[in-house]
Amino acid sequence: MKLILTEEVNGLGTPGDVVEVKDGYGRNFLMPRGLAIRWTRGGEKQITQIRRARSAREIRDLGHALDVKSQLGSTNVVLATKAGDTGRLFGSVTTSDVADAIKASGGPDLDKRSIAISGVIKNVGKHNVTIKLHPEVSTELTISVVAN
Repeated sequence: MKLILTEEVNGLGTPGDVVEVKDGYGRNFLMPRGLAIRWTRGGEKQITQIRRARSAREIRDLGHALDVKSQLGSTNVVLATKAGDTGRLFGSVTTSDVADAIKASGGPDLDKRSIAISGVIKNVGKHNVTIKLHPEVSTELTISVVAN
């Protein structure tokens, strides 16, 4: 099945790319979530519009990404969660939890998909997370996980 991506899909492509995927993946995952549309000959106009919008957005977003990176550098993020007496968490810290903690500490509102946690955070303490703000801009942030 030939599709035109409308949003970035990891391992597949960026908006405006024409990709060939298996029928089930396209029909059951990509299209219902609005990540892709069916490729047609008339879709070529849509591809140029998507690419033009993406290029304009990237130029504008690069400067914004650098601003957000500097804002994140001065943010002290503390994530309070339930933990046992030994410092072991009940569950684990997710990217959603990290995004909410960044926003609660006065940082910018980030998409949870832009946050990457190396390993699983299941203990109280300081942990590093990587935030990809733009294809050319990423930063590493230290979060403090404390018992609630």
